[in-house]
Amino acid sequence: MTQPRLFVEIHILQSLPPSNVNRDDSGTPKQAVFGGARRARVSSQAWKRATRMEYARQVPEADQATRTKRIATLLAQRLARPTDDGGAGLSEDQADRLATALLEPLGIAKSAKKEDQSAYLLFFGKKQLDALVGLLGGRAAELAALTDGDLKTEVKKLSVVHALSTGHPAEVALFGRMVADLPALNVDASVQVAHALSTHSVRTEFDYYTAVDDENTEDHGAGMIGTVEFNSSTLYRYAVLGVHQLRDNLSHADETRATAVRFVDAFARSMPTGHQNSFAHRTLPHLVLLTLRTDQPVNLVSAYEEPVTGITGLASESALRLAEELKTVGDTWGNKPLRTLATYTAEDDKIVEAFGPSLSFPTLLDRLDDLVGTWLDGGEPAPADTEEAATR
Repeated sequence: MTQPRLFVEIHILQSLPPSNVNRDDSGTPKQAVFGGARRARVSSQAWKRATRMEYARQVPEADQATRTKRIATLLAQRLARPTDDGGAGLSEDQADRLATALLEPLGIAKSAKKEDQSAYLLFFGKKQLDALVGLLGGRAAELAALTDGDLKTEVKKLSVVHALSTGHPAEVALFGRMVADLPALNVDASVQVAHALSTHSVRTEFDYYTAVDDENTEDHGAGMIGTVEFNSSTLYRYAVLGVHQLRDNLSHADETRATAVRFVDAFARSMPTGHQNSFAHRTLPHLVLLTLRTDQPVNLVSAYEEPVTGITGLASESALRLAEELKTVGDTWGNKPLRTLATYTAEDDKIVEAFGPSLSFPTLLDRLDDLVGTWLDGGEPAPADTEEAATR
C-alpha cells in the first residue's frame, strides 16, 4: 500500500516598496526573465534563510539548529564547560583533542586553510552536540588522558554517527541536510521553496545619495557620494511542505503538527534583510493562500506568465489572476486541492469563490493545526463544502 501523503502549499502575494532585498555580485537586485518580461526575483536561498531565522525566534535556543563550519569548535566549547553546565570540565587543550577525536568517525573533510574548520557548512541541532557529549558517559577526562591510538579505539565504540543522524531539530527536518562525505547523515528536506517572482515587469532604478561630514564647516560638499540600485514589486511567493516527510524526519506527531504550523507562520512573516536599514522594506502579505493536496503540489506561477499591467492595482489584479489560475488548473487537470484556507484584504466575488472566505491569519493557523492533526491521526481533512454542511 502506498504511503499516504499530505502537501501543504503556501501561495503568497506581497508588495515591496523600493528595496534591494537580494542582490547579485554587482549589487543589482536579482532578476529573471519570465513570460518574455524582466521580473524582480528573490532567490529561494535568501527566503529560506529568512524563514529559518524567523522560525528560530519561535523556539527556545536549545532547540535551534545552526549551519557552520565550526562544529569542532562548538563541540570543544561544550566539553570545556563545567559539568554542572552540561559540559565535561576539560581544559581547552583536552577539549580540542577530544572534540577532534569524536568527529573523526564522521569523515568530514577539513578546510585546506583552517584546520579547526570543516571544508563545508554543516547543518545540525544544538541538542545533537549535547548528545555527543552525553555519549562520553562522564568519561571525558579518562578518555582525554589516553594515547592517540587508544583514544581512537575507544571513540569507535561510541555511536557518534547515530547521535547526529537522529533527534533532528525542526529546522533540519524542514530544510534537510546533505553531507557528501557521509550519506548516513543526509536528511531529505520536507520543504521546497520557489524563487519569488514579481507578477509584473520591472526596471531597476538608482538611488543617488550623499553623506554629510557633520564636523566640516569649511565647505558645503558631501563627505561621501554613492548609488544603490533598487526596484519595487508585487511578488508571488510559493513553498510546499510535505507533512509526510516532516513526520518521518521528526518521528513525533505532536512535534510534526506544531512544526508545520510554525513553518507557515515563519514563511509568511519572514523577510530577507538585504539593504534593510536603507529601505525599511518590512511589509506583510496582501494574500496568504494555503492549498492542501494529497496528490501532487502545483506551483501557480503560471498565472503570471503574461505580466500583470496594474491598471486597477498590481496587488488586486494579481489576486484575481491567482484565483482564476487555481480554478483553471483544477478544472483542466482534475486535481483540485482538498482544502483551501486564505487570508486576504481585497474582497471580490471571484476571490471568495476560489479561496473561500478570508480568515484572520491566527484563525488560518488554527485551522491548519486542526487539519494536520486530523491527518496525522489517520484521517483525511474533509473538503470545505463537506465541513460547512456538517456545521449547518
